[in-house]
Amino acid sequence: MTDNTPHLKVDPALLKRRNAAEKRFRFYGLAAVMTAVLVLCLLLTSIVSKGYTAFQQTYILVDIRLDAETIDPKGTKRVEDLAAASYRGLLRNALREQFPGVEGRKDKRALYGIVASGAEFDVRDAVLNNPKLVGTTATIAVKSSDDVDSFYKGYIPRDVPESNRKIKDRELVWLDTLSADDRIVKQFNVDFFTHGDSREPEEAGILGAVIGSLYTLAITLALCFPIGVLTAIYLEEFAPTNKWTDLIEVNINNLAAVPSIVFGLLGLAIFLNFMGLPRSAPIVGGMVLALMTLPTIIIASRAALKAVPPSIREAALGIGASRMQTVFHHVLPLAMPGILTGTILGMAQALGETAPLLMIGMVAFIADIPGSMSDAATVLPVQIYLWADSPERGFVEKTSAAIMILLAFLVVMNAIAVILRKRFERRW
Repeated sequence: MTDNTPHLKVDPALLKRRNAAEKRFRFYGLAAVMTAVLVLCLLLTSIVSKGYTAFQQTYILVDIRLDAETIDPKGTKRVEDLAAASYRGLLRNALREQFPGVEGRKDKRALYGIVASGAEFDVRDAVLNNPKLVGTTATIAVKSSDDVDSFYKGYIPRDVPESNRKIKDRELVWLDTLSADDRIVKQFNVDFFTHGDSREPEEAGILGAVIGSLYTLAITLALCFPIGVLTAIYLEEFAPTNKWTDLIEVNINNLAAVPSIVFGLLGLAIFLNFMGLPRSAPIVGGMVLALMTLPTIIIASRAALKAVPPSIREAALGIGASRMQTVFHHVLPLAMPGILTGTILGMAQALGETAPLLMIGMVAFIADIPGSMSDAATVLPVQIYLWADSPERGFVEKTSAAIMILLAFLVVMNAIAVILRKRFERRW
């Protein structure tokens, strides 16, 4: 029996070219992925290498005579009296006793400069934690100055001419003496997580910015989540299809692409100038970021609602459920994982925004920890911006460390979004 089935004739040269093109495409794709990973690793390495030292602080152990006549002349030992005492003179006396050969106002000023400007508060905290130290001579660890801290972290070399480094020869002699006596120690920098901003890099911390970010994001979430989800439900499930709903959809999609600084200008014009709300307050920042995040949440929520199969709606309506019951009892719970994922990603975007907050005054120097949503505050991205513009060497590592904290928040938020999607996602 003759086989009349036609056979395809493949040109070997053409097949070879096709296989070669496929291999090249795979190579280009792999090269693109590897390049992206390499750039990301270089970026993270640069940030971590500059910022990890901020989690340590250099301290100097000083023997301080805690004179009772100076600290607690009335002998009450009340916390208020101990906290109000002047500890700067006691600390300076201890430094002069440590180096009795230092004479002259200029040399004494340089000696006092090896400790931080707020080192007296380290002495005060030690006394408050243990009032029994009053009247004794105690060895207390006080924070070193920014230059001394940078020197022991290797940022200020000693093998350069004296005119080219901030630590002078006489200060090197004092520091070498302290090191020989094991009076230079490094400790975990707790103050970085418990202090607000400061003009002195050794005293600056991120607690104020973290609290401000939490307040701002709480306002943002409270406003944009219910409004965004309800808007998506109406447009997807209840709104008639006409030119007005088409216009609304087009504007929502366009708003998602508007530069964030435009929302800052809107907040400046409406919330500050027209409504008279407090400048640089988390409540205003949250309202501005809510306006910016709303389009993202609406689009993500509509996509999640649209992904629910029509059979769910038809089954609910078939057993007598009303349209509202169908949406809120059946469609919305099934779409909630996608809605939550879009919301968390929108909040992560809001967490990293700086431009709209600059327009409403959250770029101001705020040293106090905000106690409410109407207090003046700043947020992590703005704090990073402020520190990056500071000339002191200590703020360089603080900037990188704050970026690490911000990246950690973003990674956690994105991880939560992935977990929610994997946990509740249903395939149809």
